[in-house]
Amino acid sequence: DFRKAVTNGGMAQFQEAIRQELENSMKQDLERLQATASKDEAEITRKDFDGFKKLFHRFLQEKGPSVDWGKIQRPPEDSIQPYEKIKSKGLPDNVASVLNKLVVVKLNGGLGTSMGCKGPKSLISVRNENTFLDLTVQQIEHLNKTYNTEVPLVLMNSFNTDEDTDKILQKYTHCHVKIHTFNQSRYPRINKESLLPIAKDMSKTGENAESWYPPGHGDIYGSFYNSGLLDKLIAEGKEYIFVSNIDNLGATVDLYILNHLMSQPNGKRCEFVMEVTDKTRADVKGGTLTQYGGKLRLLEIAQVPKAHVDEFKSVSKFKIFNTNNLWISLPAIKRLQEQNAMDMEIIVNPKTLNGGLNVIQLETAVGAAVKSFDNALGINVPRSRFLPVKTTSDLLLVMSNLYSLNAGSLTMSEKREFPTVPLTKLGSSFTKVQEFLMRFESIPDMLELDHLTVSGDVTFGKNVSLKGTVIIIANHGDRIDIPAGAVLENKIVSGNLRILDH
Repeated sequence: DFRKAVTNGGMAQFQEAIRQELENSMKQDLERLQATASKDEAEITRKDFDGFKKLFHRFLQEKGPSVDWGKIQRPPEDSIQPYEKIKSKGLPDNVASVLNKLVVVKLNGGLGTSMGCKGPKSLISVRNENTFLDLTVQQIEHLNKTYNTEVPLVLMNSFNTDEDTDKILQKYTHCHVKIHTFNQSRYPRINKESLLPIAKDMSKTGENAESWYPPGHGDIYGSFYNSGLLDKLIAEGKEYIFVSNIDNLGATVDLYILNHLMSQPNGKRCEFVMEVTDKTRADVKGGTLTQYGGKLRLLEIAQVPKAHVDEFKSVSKFKIFNTNNLWISLPAIKRLQEQNAMDMEIIVNPKTLNGGLNVIQLETAVGAAVKSFDNALGINVPRSRFLPVKTTSDLLLVMSNLYSLNAGSLTMSEKREFPTVPLTKLGSSFTKVQEFLMRFESIPDMLELDHLTVSGDVTFGKNVSLKGTVIIIANHGDRIDIPAGAVLENKIVSGNLRILDH
């Protein structure tokens, strides 16, 4: 076939023949794998593989970068509204009537491995023994009790988090929150060279443990629809979902944004709202909203041509970034799924497995579908709505007295004089949660802190206060114990515990 294609008319036909060959091989491999699925898994596996085949087909068709840099424009003024303008509309007389149209969805597919924890990340304790999941349930329960409503919580799990999450849900049976779960797809990792699955069969253990992956949060649309839960919630009269990452502690239900969505005339309803916030130097990698081909479009760093990466990171050209707090119309998701019209760029995520094998994962991002929805809108929200806990440096901030906890929601302490959080960098000795906790007898007072850098073998005694800029560096082989009750203000503490003014 290849020889014929080359002799009969060149490169385009040759490439098409190769694509056909790859798709056929992939199809055969998936059929072989599917034959090893248990009876219980057969139907789910079929749906998963149907989704994967579509993604793989698009991956093979795509040529070159997914964006033409010259066509990227700033979004029109009215397409990103300031939060203050949305808030100035106030709230409806009957808050319950709009709340009862809402479903809260948390993306719960991630493991806590980057913070040295086993199991779902949502089960890590973040504040007063409360986990991410505890805080989420408390927030929604508080809403339901305050307004006498029935806002349900939906967790999108992955095959990595499903079992552990289900066990823990028993503890919420007496809470005033209905909790549903569904699983995102399980897709096969493919060999970077052959572009074929590395899995031997459908099992998730042993030598097959690294053969599968959950394909990014863009999978929410297909798997939510396939689970039957989307139709069930629409039948119950639900109209919008509020989607966010479970580790973003700032992503609470905002009644003003919900009211804005529900108060639009029917033909002008926003089907998709993305909460964005102003970029700081710490957020240069976050995706941003642009105008592209007459539509709002999410631009991620992975799509940016190498020559323009610095421009993309610039705080002056791209002033905002996506918080991944999204408000999406349920009927619109159903319509787009049924029309097969959900358009999301493919993210090719390269990985090297433990044995050294190079594989790729094909993924999509939930926010990338913004261009498929009608009347999409960005809302520029306060920074307080973006409080992700990705590292122990973030964990230190949310455990400290910078925040107070009320009904599951963290708010910046009124005693802090300025509303920004300190820039905090903890070294590799603090990466794992358990090690991090052992290094603090109690979490320091950080109300007046601007910047903290800690590197090396450092421990903190009880009731330490950190103010201004504090840099603590224990050289290799040295250890620094900050004594109980110490007040460090604009200090550099170096290798042999010399305390210098900063």
